[in-house]
Amino acid sequence: MVGCTELFAREGIKSVTDLKGKRVGVLSSGSLPHLLVVLMAAQVGLDAEKDIDWITDPKVKPKELFIDGKIDAFIGGPPEPQELRARGIGHVIVNTAVDRPWSQYYCCMLGGNPEYVRKYPVATKRALRAVLKAADLCATDPAGAARRVVDRGFTPRYDYAAQTLSENSFDKWREYDPEDTMRFYALRLHDTGLIKTIPTKIIAENTDWRFFNQLKRELKT
Repeated sequence: MVGCTELFAREGIKSVTDLKGKRVGVLSSGSLPHLLVVLMAAQVGLDAEKDIDWITDPKVKPKELFIDGKIDAFIGGPPEPQELRARGIGHVIVNTAVDRPWSQYYCCMLGGNPEYVRKYPVATKRALRAVLKAADLCATDPAGAARRVVDRGFTPRYDYAAQTLSENSFDKWREYDPEDTMRFYALRLHDTGLIKTIPTKIIAENTDWRFFNQLKRELKT
């Protein structure tokens, strides 16, 4: 899928550039939310280590710190953005579903244990097929998919689930190239010093698009 996280900020902060000197809450240093904000900061020329005041509290979620006014920004995924909008708290300065360059690449991808994939290729392809068909269901019938999610106990709020599934692009798997996503993020992680391995090596040694490419041909619209 494409886009499932949003960067919220308090009034007066209009863009990522304005986060310089501000308090940004994350679960922990090195967590996915932290890394994503680091990449967003680097994209606009900020040095996240020097320019941002990172706030972590293992006892309190960043969203609660944001609501209480103890931090200036945080990045969250469903249902946090939906809840904050409903309560009129803060505003979004980056929405990965619509804002470039983030909206041009996958937000979520599927990984597998290399040994399992080699040993059970048929099962691997079946699992991937199920995920892709589920993505198609979310794209064509977000309301129905949201009802299933609620009925099966994954989330209590139908309205938040329906909004999430309607706003995110689940049909882009037919258009986007997963290798482009790997290259995009690997380059930025490498440029910011978060990883040392070069992107070409990561792609060559840790990706396998055979099943995905087969299913793109088989699951035609």
